Amino acid sequence: MADGKKSGGSAPPLSGVAPRLGDLLRAPTGPVDLSAIDTAGTPGFTGAGKADAKSLAKPIGRQLAELQEMLYAEGRAGGRRSLLLVLQGMDTAGKGGTVKHVLGLVSPMGVHYHGFCKPTVEEREHHFLWRVRRQLPPPGIIGVFDRSHYEDVLVVRVHHLVPDEEWSGRYDVINRFEAELAGSTRIVKCFLHISADEQRNRLRSRLDDPAKYWKYNPDDVTERTFWADYQRAYSDVLDRCNTEAAPWFIVPADHKWYRDWAISQLLGEQLRAMALSWPTAVDWDPDQERARLDGDQP
Repeated sequence: MADGKKSGGSAPPLSGVAPRLGDLLRAPTGPVDLSAIDTAGTPGFTGAGKADAKSLAKPIGRQLAELQEMLYAEGRAGGRRSLLLVLQGMDTAGKGGTVKHVLGLVSPMGVHYHGFCKPTVEEREHHFLWRVRRQLPPPGIIGVFDRSHYEDVLVVRVHHLVPDEEWSGRYDVINRFEAELAGSTRIVKCFLHISADEQRNRLRSRLDDPAKYWKYNPDDVTERTFWADYQRAYSDVLDRCNTEAAPWFIVPADHKWYRDWAISQLLGEQLRAMALSWPTAVDWDPDQERARLDGDQP
């Protein structure tokens, strides 16, 4: 992706960011054995735990907000770039929690969120990428996909909703789509890696608290019977669609505090890599406008 021209002061590094966290979380090249990746790991985090991560939230949030505002300002000034955060993971892995705790650190004015549910009748009448293209972030915006086009090689595969030859041909289609998109949009794909035991604990907590009943779906327990099938499907996604244009990051998600910390850092790292700066090119003269303002007598 081409970087934009610098036209003002750029944002300072994020507080508490581990150097190149993306390198630590990047999915390996080739076949991915998810069972070998610790779902309770904390790669790159040097603090003592949840309390230390929480203490970093405010300074990280301030700098994320500045980076996001720079991207928004660039878009308002005619820039073409945006960023797309793709969140995938098993039920309860924390897609919604990430949106709340990480994207909640920046201005909602500069965020476009979309959660992909079961396709509607209209959506099923179109190519599987049709509904995805309609939700892509415009220039200057951070887009967030809670689930995404990858559902069409995950749920569709596990539940045999289309013939094998149809879903298996979608990996290349997705790679071409993302390569095209990467010309103007930085794509950050995060797989929230949770264990079956931790998922059981989170589902049980919803049953034990009436205030969480609204979050519980009996189908989630049914889906647990397909756990091994989903793990194989995700392993193939992480292998087949892990490109330079749109790499996958595997985020251990058993610890919610680490998940939020890691994605905050990763998002900041990706925004900084865009070399964002404040646009200063304008079609008016600042000195003349200052003089006009000083002489203004309402």
